[in-house]
Amino acid sequence: MKRRFVLAATAATVLIAGGATTAVAVTTTAVAVTTDAGPGSPQSGAQASAPLAATAGADGADGREESGDAQKAAGAKTGAAQAAVAAVRAVPGTVTEIELDEDRGALVWEADVLGRDGAWHGLTLDALTTRVLHSHVDRDTSGAHGQDRARAALRGTTVGAADAARAVGQRRGTVTSVDFEDDPAKAVWEVETVTRDGREHTYLVDPRTAAVSAAPADDDHADHDGAGDHDGADD
Repeated sequence: MKRRFVLAATAATVLIAGGATTAVAVTTTAVAVTTDAGPGSPQSGAQASAPLAATAGADGADGREESGDAQKAAGAKTGAAQAAVAAVRAVPGTVTEIELDEDRGALVWEADVLGRDGAWHGLTLDALTTRVLHSHVDRDTSGAHGQDRARAALRGTTVGAADAARAVGQRRGTVTSVDFEDDPAKAVWEVETVTRDGREHTYLVDPRTAAVSAAPADDDHADHDGAGDHDGADD
């Protein structure tokens, strides 16, 4: 309910002489203010600025808008490593990608599994319990080339998606996605995290040694040979 009220500001010049008070100039200015106030709400300057305060509250302390990944990470009760393990229990094979997402208002982990049966499987897992909510098989035979390439890149690797998530560790934030980049020149796990201040970070994990490096700052998807702070696995 909108209420309208008037604030009166009065400026007066007063001359005091011989004990007598004489007002020589009086100016009154009426200022109209419109606020959205419910019944019984206090009508004050603070109330009028409430909508602005609510808008500012959507941003971080330094004015950055909180990222969607930060909000999701705060609501998830299970981690990427747990979800990856649950995915391969449901479908034996290799998790090639897992990502924290939202499905019809609920937080879920979306996983891609290259199954031992030779097919791509897509799984949706509850982000609170890692229970499998939905799974399907990709029947598109055009993906056969991608399967062969992924298998070739995975051959000889010892670090899986769950291992890559653990290698990055909690010190670097909450893992929101793990993706296997099957570049023929140098395969790598790309792990994305979000920290409490809302910042998103990308790390590269070696699929054979679990060594961790920061992705190039200018382009997270650029040449994976970029310099980084190699410090090995944390967990």
